[in-house]
Amino acid sequence: MKPIRIENGILLYYGNRAGQVKDGRVVADPMFQGQEMDAFLKKQSNIREVKWMDGMFERLMSGGGLEETASLKNVRVWQLKTEVDVYMKFIAYDDMCKKFGPPNPEDYRKVYDGAVETNDLEALYTKFNLEPPQGYEGHALSMSDVLELYDESGSAFYYVDRIGFQKIDFTGQEMSASQVMQL
Repeated sequence: MKPIRIENGILLYYGNRAGQVKDGRVVADPMFQGQEMDAFLKKQSNIREVKWMDGMFERLMSGGGLEETASLKNVRVWQLKTEVDVYMKFIAYDDMCKKFGPPNPEDYRKVYDGAVETNDLEALYTKFNLEPPQGYEGHALSMSDVLELYDESGSAFYYVDRIGFQKIDFTGQEMSASQVMQL
């Protein structure tokens, strides 16, 4: 038996359900990402896209699958750069707009870009504060941060506000299909 294989649409890694394969797309848990897995996936001529998504292993073990993740968008987290006015940081949206104008993409840096198992803003807030995904380089989410949900059809931006989120126009960021995480 091969250590890594695809059976009935499930990507198996030493017997563990690492991901799901459907229509040339693999969604796999990043805990299985490594040289051996990458080499295996590159050899598969029928796979044209690979997405790494936290929680995929648990979802597959509990009987869930790709159907739930098909409509998920990728997530980018934007946080203010260290050199911006310190009074811009950790303030409510209304205060930001009154004192500094609407959030300006030039004042922000990207601290995360990838797939996460949800697009629910409250769940994302909790995720990035309690169990940040691999590759997250920012501080705990707080007021003045911006969450971006995106796919090939476009982006939606949400300012982390005092209570909840404020949908904003965060113009100036050019999104392209090449920025979608692929292997």
